[in-house]
Amino acid sequence: MPHLDTPDLHITFNETGARDGHPVLLLHGWPDDASTWEDVSALLQERKLRLMAPYLRGFGGTVFRNADAPRTANAAVLAMDAIALMDGLGIESFSVVGHDWGSNIAEALALGWPDRVERMALLSSLPRMGGLKTPTFRQAQRYWYHWFMATKRGAETIASDPHGFARVQWENWSPDGWFAEATFEGVARSFDNPDWVAITLHSYRVRWGEAEPDPQSGWLEDRIKETQSLSLPSLYFQGADDGVNPPELSENLHEKFSGPFDRILLQNVGHFPQREDPETVARELAIFLQS
Repeated sequence: MPHLDTPDLHITFNETGARDGHPVLLLHGWPDDASTWEDVSALLQERKLRLMAPYLRGFGGTVFRNADAPRTANAAVLAMDAIALMDGLGIESFSVVGHDWGSNIAEALALGWPDRVERMALLSSLPRMGGLKTPTFRQAQRYWYHWFMATKRGAETIASDPHGFARVQWENWSPDGWFAEATFEGVARSFDNPDWVAITLHSYRVRWGEAEPDPQSGWLEDRIKETQSLSLPSLYFQGADDGVNPPELSENLHEKFSGPFDRILLQNVGHFPQREDPETVARELAIFLQS
């Protein structure tokens, strides 16, 4: 598998498409891995796109090279990993497509390196521009796993059965029967990474002030909180049956974008549009990325 080393990380990634095509960075979410883009990438093979799908730090073959590096996973430091990958590949400008965690990484890339990110497509997770607001009681109920991770007992339980914890989210976030057992088992092997639990816990704890962001990324975290809107061409995919971020949360999302923006509502689709309906996602991405 292709890889690139930074001072702290050994980053593994999948690369498909046209080597001389327009570069597109595909960022996966949680609990998932880079294989989430395989079906979409296969459907985009005939397009003039160079598709790169890295495993985020703590997932699959992306491991820490530096034992002393903090096991942090706030969106800004994950964006710094992504830009290090682009730098290492000699790619100056690119488009970015992100699902779940990847959605927030994509947003951070657009804010941190606006001269390099040409277009942005987000799936299933809302931008955090302006800072995270305390959720309503109903949304807090959907976010139960956030609060579970903030406790010592929750963290210990997750560490004892990371696959079981991840599987509950797959079952809860999309319509019944949406995934094959073999698919989940394949992805779950990425959660055997020695730092997956620490990375997972930090990502969710830092959102609500229960942990500190990576100190290298403070400048970008501040920019995310201070920014109210983005102007680059953007696309948002919303599953009508998303069990964690339902459609009502993104109905007014256009208000955060001052440039071209479109929201695509996918019927009978939950939180994983690229896995549940890759045909529609690939078709819409082809139009958007090649406009």
